[in-house]
Amino acid sequence: MVLIKEYRVVLPCSVEEYQVGQLFSVAEASKNETGGGEGIEVLKNEPYEKDGEKGQYTHKIYHLKSKVPAFVKLLAPEGSLVFHEKAWNAYPYCRTSESNEYMKDNFFIKIETWHKPDLGTQENVHKLDNSTWQNVTVVPIDIADRSQVSTADYKPDEDPATFKSVKTGRGPLGPTWKKELVSKTDCPKMCAYKLVTVKFKWWGLQTKVENFIHEQEKRIFTNFHRQLFCWIDKWVDLTMDDIRRMEAETQRELDELRKRGEVRGTSAADE
Repeated sequence: MVLIKEYRVVLPCSVEEYQVGQLFSVAEASKNETGGGEGIEVLKNEPYEKDGEKGQYTHKIYHLKSKVPAFVKLLAPEGSLVFHEKAWNAYPYCRTSESNEYMKDNFFIKIETWHKPDLGTQENVHKLDNSTWQNVTVVPIDIADRSQVSTADYKPDEDPATFKSVKTGRGPLGPTWKKELVSKTDCPKMCAYKLVTVKFKWWGLQTKVENFIHEQEKRIFTNFHRQLFCWIDKWVDLTMDDIRRMEAETQRELDELRKRGEVRGTSAADE
């Protein structure tokens, strides 16, 4: 069995803008999560073309020893908390798979994302068969809702409810911002439909870990998209060429950061 949820993240930007904003924010967030022997190692970042699909392929390794819950650390042997992420970004469709060599076929996380110019109103955008779709839980994420962010994760300068963009004039996002966006003609809108499938087959732990992983995915999606919006003035003028240069620089920085300093960034919540 697997546990499937679809997270819907509505944003006050266009699908075209988001492509740059997402890649910029991934690079920045990676640096915040890397240090002290842990974090993200980029093995490949290159164009791909397969079966009529074209895009950018990335292969990353996540070194996560201190970033998993205590009950997993107790059971996991030394060196097993290394995860491989392979992503095929054929924007506006993207898919990502995460695996672990120790768990092999007993563990995977699959994330499939469609980016659409709407307010998250489409049902079954991933075109699953009816029996599968009926078992999918839809989880809306409101980037301006402070109650969806833990106290430990909250950063005043990354709060869409108080941030106003100098370059675009967007924000701050009030309690009814999504309803207001319906009738706004001067502000673009989009939704990231993120279908997350989790499998963790381990007797006695399966349900607990699968639920924990989904809680962390929701946390990551929420915090990431709050950052993305509040960083809009840093990325809205960038081109894809700028992004590729930035990614190459970030890859070198990550290699240096991982070798020195202290462990940084997100740790396991609610163990």
